[in-house]
Amino acid sequence: MLKKVLSLCLAIVMVVALCVGFAGCKSKGISKADFKLGVILLHDESSTYDLNFINAVKDAQKSLGLSDEQVIIKKGVPEGNECYEAAKDLVAEGCNVIFADSFGHETYMIKAAKEFKDVQFCHATGTKAHTEKLDNYHNAFASIYEGRYLAGIAAGLKLKEMMEADSTVVPKIGYVGAFTYAEVVSGYTSFYLGVKEIVPEVTMEVQFTGSWYDETEERNAAKALISMGCVLISQHADSMGAPSACEDASVPNVSYNGSTATACPNTFIVSSRIDWAPYVEYICKQVMDGKAIDTDWTGTLKTGSVKLTDVNTKAAAADTQKIIDEYKAKLDNGTIHVFDTKNFTVDGKELTTYLADVDDMGDYVGDTEVIKDGYFHESEYRSAPYFDLEIDGIHRINTKF
Repeated sequence: MLKKVLSLCLAIVMVVALCVGFAGCKSKGISKADFKLGVILLHDESSTYDLNFINAVKDAQKSLGLSDEQVIIKKGVPEGNECYEAAKDLVAEGCNVIFADSFGHETYMIKAAKEFKDVQFCHATGTKAHTEKLDNYHNAFASIYEGRYLAGIAAGLKLKEMMEADSTVVPKIGYVGAFTYAEVVSGYTSFYLGVKEIVPEVTMEVQFTGSWYDETEERNAAKALISMGCVLISQHADSMGAPSACEDASVPNVSYNGSTATACPNTFIVSSRIDWAPYVEYICKQVMDGKAIDTDWTGTLKTGSVKLTDVNTKAAAADTQKIIDEYKAKLDNGTIHVFDTKNFTVDGKELTTYLADVDDMGDYVGDTEVIKDGYFHESEYRSAPYFDLEIDGIHRINTKF
């Protein structure tokens, strides 16, 4: 009898201990009044890329009801140890969540996350969160390739209109890219496939600048593409260099990260962008509520994270918005996929298998099968893009890593 009583008491003690242990593991959360958000930006408002983040943070701040004192933004932070120092300063200022916006910030954000374990570090465009496995370090991106594709539909409609109006127009377009990284390759390929959906015979030339923001190089790249006979230009670069060159030459342009209609009223067609406000709101709310943040978060058209500007009817083809909406509905319901392997070839062949470098270990070796159900599954196995294929119809004039 005594043994049974002792066993029962021991069992009760163990249950109580487990309950206390689980309670101790649960995050307490942070009151809104005590919460602070820190933001690290590569450039400032002069960069369309960084301006897009600044606007998103302001939108999220308003939605969350945070004061200006609760949101601290550090601008012009290089992709070096300056990022770690900026993160360290934000920790000292009491920030509970620190968010950085540029790919090259990742190493230094991870360094800070390992040191300041009570702070959550979130990074846009990064690749290492799912391999680092830190509870307080997270990556985020969006399925912007869908937005690029829809912008390509708009460009294709314009190209088709130009060809129908003038039989001498050759369906060759140009693209100004920053670096030959998967993020840029995924973007220009999805844009090209959108154009190709409307004009199957289209080809595209890509000129890389070797910089995310260099107005002179971007302008010169656009001019070079135009001189080669490219009749429409798009870009993944952050200044007004390419759009302004297009406006000067009366060449239609599809920009990125925001409308350039004010500066380029005669040539701007449409722009795709990632709206980061849903993610900024998400990470802030999760921390306030004491909940975990996803290791990799991918925003979509449905989450409001992938958006297009209003179509500039002065430059766009007739019915562009209507046709964009039709294709958007197909993407939303899954009846079409941007990287459907029936829509492109590599060296003249349709792909049935491809190992992508999803686990970014620095060796550039494919590790994950990404072609299933007839299409390349972009941004599903990590948030940042990993589409790096050179498909037929696109020619790289140069490379910049």
